[in-house]
Amino acid sequence: MKPNFFLFKKMFLSILFVAFFFNSALAQKDIKMTFGKNGIITYDAKQKTIAVSQSGKTIFSDAKASVIVNGKAISVSDYSEAVLSKETINDNLGKGIKYTLTYTDKNNPTLIQNFYTYNNQSYFITQIEILGAGQQIATNYISPLDLGKISFDKIENLQTVFVPYDNDAFISYNSKKLDAISNNTSAEVGILFNNTSRNGFIVGSLEHTVWKSAVKTTNKKPTALFSAWAGYSEKEVTRDSIAHGIIKGNKVLSPKFFVGYYSDWRNGMEDYAKTNRIVEKPYVFEWDKPTPVGWNSWGVLMEKINFENTTKVADFFAKEIPQFRVGNTAYIDLDSFWDNMVKGGFTGDFSKLKEFADYCKSKGLEPGAYWAPFTDWGWKDGPNRKAEGSDYTFGEMWTKTGNTYFDFDGARAIDPTHPGTLKRVDYVINKLKACGFKMIKIDFLGHAAAESTSFYDKNVTTGMQAYKVGMEHLVNALDGQMLIYAAISPNMATSRYAHVRRIACDAWKTIEHTQYTLNSVNYGWWQTYSYDYIDADHVVFADVTEGENRARLISAVITGTLITGDDYSKDGIWSVRAKEWLQNKELLKIVSHGVAFRPVEGNTGKHTTEVFEQKIGNDWYIAVLNYGSTPKNYSLPLERLGIKNGNYKLQNLFTNQNTNVKNNINVSLGSKDAHLYKIINR
Repeated sequence: MKPNFFLFKKMFLSILFVAFFFNSALAQKDIKMTFGKNGIITYDAKQKTIAVSQSGKTIFSDAKASVIVNGKAISVSDYSEAVLSKETINDNLGKGIKYTLTYTDKNNPTLIQNFYTYNNQSYFITQIEILGAGQQIATNYISPLDLGKISFDKIENLQTVFVPYDNDAFISYNSKKLDAISNNTSAEVGILFNNTSRNGFIVGSLEHTVWKSAVKTTNKKPTALFSAWAGYSEKEVTRDSIAHGIIKGNKVLSPKFFVGYYSDWRNGMEDYAKTNRIVEKPYVFEWDKPTPVGWNSWGVLMEKINFENTTKVADFFAKEIPQFRVGNTAYIDLDSFWDNMVKGGFTGDFSKLKEFADYCKSKGLEPGAYWAPFTDWGWKDGPNRKAEGSDYTFGEMWTKTGNTYFDFDGARAIDPTHPGTLKRVDYVINKLKACGFKMIKIDFLGHAAAESTSFYDKNVTTGMQAYKVGMEHLVNALDGQMLIYAAISPNMATSRYAHVRRIACDAWKTIEHTQYTLNSVNYGWWQTYSYDYIDADHVVFADVTEGENRARLISAVITGTLITGDDYSKDGIWSVRAKEWLQNKELLKIVSHGVAFRPVEGNTGKHTTEVFEQKIGNDWYIAVLNYGSTPKNYSLPLERLGIKNGNYKLQNLFTNQNTNVKNNINVSLGSKDAHLYKIINR
């Protein structure tokens, strides 16, 4: 019997069709990636989008990765399909699986989309790689998650927070009702939450040595969209007058981005900060001493400091408030204008400054100094002035932005990669070390992170890369000999280089200053976990009311450290209050813990919650502040504070008065006043 070739051909084609159909269906199959106890990342192979769910609830959907390479906008949608691979991981965050989606196309660079998932974490981490396949690529924009649709709650229930890039120019955090705005762009991290339920979604960058990043939330009723990207530059936020620097090479990586949904957004922000500290480890030496407390001269004395009045301040600390200590010492820190004690300027005679440092040590106190290492304050005197420590001129060192320079806060930035800048750092720091200083307040650090059209080091092309060079050199020069306190500086990028960082800049004594400081604690308290300590700036009592004094003091205690600022070389109401309050053992117990209080509410716009809370051991502490001009009564359910209902005693830490409490705290405050309470089991 002759074979039926027609039938055989038909059967063969049928098999090929089935195989093709099967493989096509397989290629279009969704991919599930699990994380934590109940998190699922779903990759839609057809649409090439990402959706995330937790406990069966969809958090967001339809997010795509996109980049700009050599001026061309590219999305994962431009590729046919992705190839999935996975590997087990075991790192400092835990055990888990790294999922990788690889996109290839002959007309585009290879894109790699990574997802780091962990068995024991409520979040995952994502990152984009761009491969040039032998050709150099150039980019200043990478978005691992673009135009994702938020779906965990109704848009009218959600708050979105503007998180500043730095703490300069009296900038404030701002918690906005999402349905009342068109969009919000937040530096480094985006936060969306329901203030009533506290359910919240967080996405933010975990690496800050190459890129500045941002998260944009957009109101697209009936839903909300978010996009997270690296390559952020905006004059009113990052202070840059030019675009983000371009990164070139055969391979470019985005920063790693943290993505998580939490039943309490505050837990999420604390997780985010802790993860930052693990992923981007501190470069500064480990701080193993107690919480720093003390005094800074910029509070009142400012430019008037001299040897006589500052040593009298040291006398006051030694004789009048000897119990104002955490551990065995307090810091007496000279701010700007310490060169009043140096004959001949920075290249002159430092012997009087050393005498001051020795005097502090003789009183059992630690001397501190101040410097803004990446600024030129005398730039108006021309470019030909010789910089200390080298033969370079300041004009050679100025940071270039197009046809001009980076000027902000009255100072001109100097290039952190320039050898003249680095030699100047060595020169000044060696002078301060020789004097015996044990603390340094470093300021105007944002100038070191400015985008520039050209850095001296041609391998450096972004502001964050330059910041890394300058700050690492500064830390190396300090050689572990001083506590490092950062004042004006980038919020996230500075945590590698400083032990303490000011949460908000230049606050002194009034209730308005207190509220401004606590706005940053309200929405930035979580930075207490990315630094050793955050600080409320100098606390000044001076000539305002007792209530305002108490509120200002509490603002520092609940931020995590306590640096005072009055002129204690003279007697006044400030010295009376200092003797009474700065030696309060319960307040010092809180300060010794060194961790910022949490906000109770997060819907306050540019203002701040009136109630902060913290649990230390088995004790709960509650701070209540009245920023208004009239007295106010407060009724605070224990349940909202996270405290189990029951019978307690409420102890006022300023008056030592006790009142009975059952399920609810009821207190009354006068205008512009505050009190701090301890909740005690009856």
